[in-house]
Amino acid sequence: MNGIPHSATEAEAFLAAHPEVDAIQLLFTDLNGIQRGKTVRRHELAPIYAQGRYLPCTIFGLDLLGHDVDAAGLAWENGDADKLCLPVPGTLVPMPWAPVPSAQALISLYELDGTPVAGDPRHALVRAVERLQALGYTPVVAAELEFYLLDAESVRAGRPRPYNGEAGGTDNTRVYELAPLDELAPLLAELHAAADAQGIPSETTISEFAPGQFEITLHHRADALRAVDEAVMWKRLVRGVAAKHGLVATFMAKPFGGTSGSGLHIHTSLNDAAGHNVFAAEDPAGTPLLRHAVGGMMATMAEAMAVFAPNANSYRRFRANSYAPVAASWGINNRTVSLRVPVGPAPSRHVEHRVAGADANLYLAFAAVLTAIHQGLTERLDPGAPLVGNGYAQGGAPLPIHWPDALERAERSGFLREALGEGLRALFCATKRQEWEKFNATVSDVDYQWYLRTA
Repeated sequence: MNGIPHSATEAEAFLAAHPEVDAIQLLFTDLNGIQRGKTVRRHELAPIYAQGRYLPCTIFGLDLLGHDVDAAGLAWENGDADKLCLPVPGTLVPMPWAPVPSAQALISLYELDGTPVAGDPRHALVRAVERLQALGYTPVVAAELEFYLLDAESVRAGRPRPYNGEAGGTDNTRVYELAPLDELAPLLAELHAAADAQGIPSETTISEFAPGQFEITLHHRADALRAVDEAVMWKRLVRGVAAKHGLVATFMAKPFGGTSGSGLHIHTSLNDAAGHNVFAAEDPAGTPLLRHAVGGMMATMAEAMAVFAPNANSYRRFRANSYAPVAASWGINNRTVSLRVPVGPAPSRHVEHRVAGADANLYLAFAAVLTAIHQGLTERLDPGAPLVGNGYAQGGAPLPIHWPDALERAERSGFLREALGEGLRALFCATKRQEWEKFNATVSDVDYQWYLRTA
């Protein structure tokens, strides 16, 4: 397999430690962030770790609805040829929420000659990390994901309603209240226990800015690939445990028009070869390297908007005074800008990228951010002075906050060619263009309410 590391040792050790497990799910994350794959039995696992397993190439050429992307040319032009799937080391873990003893492992896709498949989003992040490593830096990252818990009956009835516990109603935000955490203590305890079982570093829990909205932070890692793998696993874990407790967890960017959206905040800094944070300074404005990194993220933000906001619903988040940014800007201890430098001890100095929605593909979003940092460092970009006060009132370079505008920027973006690779960028744009055309052709209930009797 052309030098791809492969070994059955991890599988054999896991199976020996978990004799009760017979079902193992192999999970691939597609362009939309949807996990696809198959379930295998325990006797199949060691051979898969040693030799891989094959899946049709259309698995990475599907739109959000699971339809073939016609412009990708993967279904018929090449006969839906197989690609080689190999498990990601360190991701074979139990699934404590499953109704029968089960496990899961992430997989990544390769050509038959062992080269990475262009359509696998995880490979884009691998390349982004390697670019920074070539400069002598190790990215240190963490994902901060917001999500809603919904009443399952309301979802089944087609009228989703957020969980609001004993408070009832949906007008009170319950932001930072402890009562929702008390009411959901069994669920939250099971979330953290499952995270511990999977080696995911879950930490602080808060009740967020809307009824039924929560956030549980993940600890930063000096291994960006592992950190993002964990965030991918975390989203699945949250959904699984919530379902066990009769709730539906959603990472939809804007599930309700009158309440806050759910974001993916990307926290990042860089370590040098000695493990020292090169952004660290007593001044919260950081070091010249921090400012160059911020300059790169600001300069490329508009081109990457389709990655940070990949769906039609994503763009409902972006409103003034909504905590979702509408312009490329930066500031210190300021949540009204797109790039926030939090206060704290100098060794903890980092940048919080606040643009992406919780619905973004984690691998692509982190790849875009890290590639932007690389560009900022190599071109020594200057972000200008940090904004003070209300960032929404002070302008900045506007972001494309409508889906077709963001797609047009992505389709002609040289930056995304670098960040994702041309093959992946083209596939991503073709996928999202197909979804936009389907969405735009759909007649919604609002059409009937507004126009049926008035037109």
